[in-house]
Amino acid sequence: MCYKRLRAWLRPLVLLVSWPPGTVKRSQYSYLETMTDLVAVWEVALSDGVHKIEFEHGTTSGKRVVYVDGKEVIRRDWMFKLVGKETFTVGAAQTKGTINIDAVSGFAYEYTLEINGKSLKKYMENRSKTTNTWILNLDGVDFRVVLEKDTMDVWCNGRNMETAGEFVEDGTETHFSIGNHDCCIKAVSSGKRREGIIHTLIVDDKEIPETTE
Repeated sequence: MCYKRLRAWLRPLVLLVSWPPGTVKRSQYSYLETMTDLVAVWEVALSDGVHKIEFEHGTTSGKRVVYVDGKEVIRRDWMFKLVGKETFTVGAAQTKGTINIDAVSGFAYEYTLEINGKSLKKYMENRSKTTNTWILNLDGVDFRVVLEKDTMDVWCNGRNMETAGEFVEDGTETHFSIGNHDCCIKAVSSGKRREGIIHTLIVDDKEIPETTE
């Protein structure tokens, strides 16, 4: 085999992102890479913020390292089994996360993330039905406000806010403050069975458009 062909054969394969979201494949020959064993990165939107999960997998040593928001939470430097799973927690509510490592062919592995026992895609679909999210800027600072509709808990930039609820003529209002700004989440019936209750964030008497995550 000539030198050029040998170099081409040894060239490491790069990360391959596959469908559905939350699934990543990588070649077993990637141990030839000297830069990193990072094989997968996910972003998970929870009530207290958007969390970054990173996973390193050494496909020769079996090394497994999990990072949550840049902090190392699991490290196994040597594993005889290259497949398996790693479980950890994410965020203030200690939400359960699991990374599954599966062999998909002779030289490739698949990495999938589950949140609370559901695939990342399914979890985010369910979450979009039970929460409302708003992004706004006040006094030059970005804020992310999340309403958990089942508990009526309100989160702002990772903090569970103190709120005061009251019944009004056309529904309910949940009041809280961000700095010196008066905030209110108004809940009114849509009049349609499928749509249910409509929640609107009002800050300083101005309606804030909802954000889709």
